[in-house]
Amino acid sequence: MATAAGVVLALAPVAASTALAHGGTVPTVPPDAAGLLLGWTGDPLVWLPAIVALVLWWAGVRSVNRAHPANPVRRARSVAWALGVLVMVFALDSGIERYDTTLFWVHMIQHMLLALVAPILLLYAGPITLLLRAASPGTRRRWVLPFLHARIVRFLSFPVVSWLLFAAVMWASHFSPLFDAALEDQWVHRLEHALFITAALLFWWPVVGPDPSPWRMTAPAKVLYVGLQMPQNTFLALAIYASSAPLYHHYVTTVRSWGPTALEDQQMAGGIMWLGGDVVFITMIILLVAAWMRADERRSVGEDRRLEGERAAIREREVKLAARRAAEAQAREAEGPRGG
Repeated sequence: MATAAGVVLALAPVAASTALAHGGTVPTVPPDAAGLLLGWTGDPLVWLPAIVALVLWWAGVRSVNRAHPANPVRRARSVAWALGVLVMVFALDSGIERYDTTLFWVHMIQHMLLALVAPILLLYAGPITLLLRAASPGTRRRWVLPFLHARIVRFLSFPVVSWLLFAAVMWASHFSPLFDAALEDQWVHRLEHALFITAALLFWWPVVGPDPSPWRMTAPAKVLYVGLQMPQNTFLALAIYASSAPLYHHYVTTVRSWGPTALEDQQMAGGIMWLGGDVVFITMIILLVAAWMRADERRSVGEDRRLEGERAAIREREVKLAARRAAEAQAREAEGPRGG
């Protein structure tokens, strides 16, 4: 029971690490690829929750595989979970975290990793499905299922609500005092990160991974759901890119002797959001369409097999009927001479 409860809460410490990471000092040198990739700080507020999430997942998988050796957890699910956790750690503890309050374009990469990459990987892993399989029947009945069917969960996971919430968080975080406040105050920055990951998990939940959702969506609805999110992301990116003046006071007043101007930095961030966001959304749309086609193909094959079975049964009945009629005809012929 402890393992089952831990797995469903595994996202909580990861999200907590998102909210607890913050960097405020101005580096003395510009970022380079090596610095962004290898400039780890070893923040325990990031690494400890990530380790807990990985250990809880491993314990849940081990429990399920031991109880159901004929139907173990797919290795791809575990790989996705590990990658999702590592993406969040990379966004919050690598060189990206070191420069997130100094350069807007680095901050944008961080936000995209938290909103468009890590949640997809975590949800593809299927943490709720793992919990349902690892939990005892009593735990599922008393805790897991009531939570999934709770009014607040049903409301927030309703596709229209989750779609609007994700779009609202993206626009409000970039075109409100929240963004500047997050750059100046670490607690507001934590709140911003928590909003990003929460809204992203709710948005991607109905369309990614095997986890059951209070609301079922058809394949065409999933494509439309994700496809309509892409234009608003593009418009937001263009609004940032095309602005004739810096939008955020923090980046204007940050004193550094290197790198682009505040406006150039902002244009780079808008371009990254535009290109990166379009790549993620288009990729997801292609994958959803491919899954839709595979499902239609499976249904078509199943329908063909059903019809073939019906045709075989009809042919068998026809053969039996023909044999019976032939037998009856022979019987009548045999009775004819005797009667004469």
